[in-house]
Amino acid sequence: MAFREVRVHEVREVLRQWLGSELGLRPIAERAGVDRKTARRYVEAAVAAGVARDGGEGQLTDELIGAVIAAVRPDRGHGHGGAWEALLGHERQIRDWIDADLQLTNIHGKLARQGVVVPYRTLHRFAVERCGFGRRGATVRVADGAPGVECQIDFGRLGLIFDAEAGRRRALHALIFTAVCSRHMFVWLSFTQTLGDVIAGCEAAWRFYGGVFRVLVPDNLRPVVANADPVNPTFTVGWLDYAQARGFGTDPARVRSPRDKPRVERAVQYVRGSFFAGEAFLDLPDAQRRVEQWCATTAGLRVHGTTAQRPAEQFAAAERALLLPAPDLAYDVPVFTTPKVAPDRHVEVLRALYSVPGELIGQRVEARADSRLVKIYCRGQLIKTHPRKPAGGRSTDPGDYPVGQAEYALRDVETLTRKAAAAGASIGVYATRLLDVPLPWTSMRAVYRLLGLARSYGPAAVDAACARALELDVVDVRKIARMLEQASESQPPPAAARVVDGPARFARDNSEYRADQGADHRADAVNEGRTP
Repeated sequence: MAFREVRVHEVREVLRQWLGSELGLRPIAERAGVDRKTARRYVEAAVAAGVARDGGEGQLTDELIGAVIAAVRPDRGHGHGGAWEALLGHERQIRDWIDADLQLTNIHGKLARQGVVVPYRTLHRFAVERCGFGRRGATVRVADGAPGVECQIDFGRLGLIFDAEAGRRRALHALIFTAVCSRHMFVWLSFTQTLGDVIAGCEAAWRFYGGVFRVLVPDNLRPVVANADPVNPTFTVGWLDYAQARGFGTDPARVRSPRDKPRVERAVQYVRGSFFAGEAFLDLPDAQRRVEQWCATTAGLRVHGTTAQRPAEQFAAAERALLLPAPDLAYDVPVFTTPKVAPDRHVEVLRALYSVPGELIGQRVEARADSRLVKIYCRGQLIKTHPRKPAGGRSTDPGDYPVGQAEYALRDVETLTRKAAAAGASIGVYATRLLDVPLPWTSMRAVYRLLGLARSYGPAAVDAACARALELDVVDVRKIARMLEQASESQPPPAAARVVDGPARFARDNSEYRADQGADHRADAVNEGRTP
């Protein structure tokens, strides 16, 4: 027979009805809501404990009620019956099965085959209380903290709505913000969960709240957390840039630890059930407009089950004035890349080319690109800033090229003409005549040849040759080269070196170079008694 717990108020009501009237046990049992036999057991136990029917309700003390309950269930003082006692002998085996991840229905069948036939409900209670089956660990309620400090955020999937741009139904996600102190919520809807979506949701939340919370507690969102370490998490570069721009800190929850952000965890189900379920939306902007109104009214003005306050009113009274100032300008979401410097001293950022200084060919640099500027860093140092170009565009600084290469690479005819004029007046005029064609950049090589001649033969000689060619109206750099070659051939050879009278400083006599000089040297050594 199933066990039925004896309740204190039930016993007290039966005895109160019995003491205060002359009714029989049947009407007393009906008024107390119990069986007649149960009422009889309670009365008999009370009489055995010394209760007199004419003694009044003052006899019904807590001690008396406890004695009556102990009397009516003497064989179950611990609250369990015979089936529980049968399971106690197999507790170790049941625990081992549970540790091996066996289903409880399987364990129930194994016990039956061993002759231990007990109700499944009794086995379930035994496994939970004695063997750790399905038992939740004890939790500690964490304090809410100071008002205006902490806001917990989390993504949740709501359902499908029509996307006008894609022309089909897509899954709609909700980025939910919950102020920890007041429980005031804000919801941002999106089809994706990129860094741009998270930042756009944060910007909309700051406008909704009228300020910025000092600490955000997100889930381990991929756009926010690069390495989900429980002690020292690593954030993405884009999220750090945004957090620095808005002045808040980030304290992400641990992986698979929803208790680290409990204030927002249950809000996902609330938004899905109270706002989204059963509604029809035209598109994403329509859903966003309606959810913001829902946050301000339905969710904001309800009486919260934990705080017993209206979240919007409590937020306005206790938190809004303590937030960081709301941003005046919209945040320009940047893109961070690590391009490699190409042999032409340019890097590609978002399909556009930008020049970099120095000999960095083949090395990786860091680039930050927003809608206006592209900043390039090398080893933590800012080395170049360019205006943002569209895809396919190019921004080149002539100063980034080596000396003498910028004019040719950029087809800078004016700079090349100034270099020629600096070498000589006639050279400058001649270079201008060379470049006076419909496509000047096609004659730049001729000007480079002219400057090369100035380095080889000297600026004065080339300037004179250019002046002579201009008088004859001959504009051909090959003629200038021929004139300089002929002039060098017609010059007399250099004078021979003058011979100095008298013997040279290190001159020797011819007799020192005789072939038999070695024999005479050996003879002299023998005569002097030396070893030859």
